[in-house]
Amino acid sequence: MGFESMKRIVIKVGTSTLTYENGRPHLRRIDQLAKVIADLKNSGRQVVLVSSGAIAVGINRLGLAERPKDTRGKQAAAAVGQCDLMALYDRAFAEYGYVTAQILLNRDVIEYPERKANAINTIEALLELGAVPIINENDSISVEEILFGDNDNLSAIVASLSNAQGLIILTDIDGYYDRDPRSDPSARLIAKVDCVTEEMLASAGGTGSNRGTGGMRTKLEAAKYCLERGMSMAILAGDQPARLYDLFDGRAVGTVFEGGKSNV
Repeated sequence: MGFESMKRIVIKVGTSTLTYENGRPHLRRIDQLAKVIADLKNSGRQVVLVSSGAIAVGINRLGLAERPKDTRGKQAAAAVGQCDLMALYDRAFAEYGYVTAQILLNRDVIEYPERKANAINTIEALLELGAVPIINENDSISVEEILFGDNDNLSAIVASLSNAQGLIILTDIDGYYDRDPRSDPSARLIAKVDCVTEEMLASAGGTGSNRGTGGMRTKLEAAKYCLERGMSMAILAGDQPARLYDLFDGRAVGTVFEGGKSNV
């Protein structure tokens, strides 16, 4: 199913897209992202936003010279940064007439039927009311994201919970390459993928930036999760949120992992 015909989608944005190298919030980009998402909603689509960035924003707000190395320090930074991040989103979306809502999840939400049902019901109600649900992992309590990865896998879970037809990951690279383009200039962008293999996962690189914790492997894991559930996923460069228009207009952009879900 092509993105141009999708009515409910999840967009995940990474820390490297939301912040500058010095860790300060990238205000223009946050505003651009809010404007595009608001416009997608104006067109009749429903959008759930999964946002990283709380720890990086919290580090900046606390005036720390570097990212804390201990878990408690990262949790404290996340608690401070999540407040700032939501305030930025709230102001940005308000400019375009939309209300935001914060949902903090742990990835084990899918393991407990009651928690899963509550999460589904909350997301569904917010979408029906026209709000923009903004979801992050509960970094001030959970240690999973801090220790093992970023929100890529969580965003795939959210896509499933929200019964979305597709997931879009905005990151600091413009798609999936056959080799690491940062170290190999001859690396080739792969525009379409219909299966994520163990070989692809094994050859995927590590972290994408010094501010985020995810890399291409977690994005491929998210794509595998989506494809197994009939959803499509796309990887796009996040430095120009307006590229989302190209994807929804059916133009070739980034990498699309094509699934077949069409029941929303």
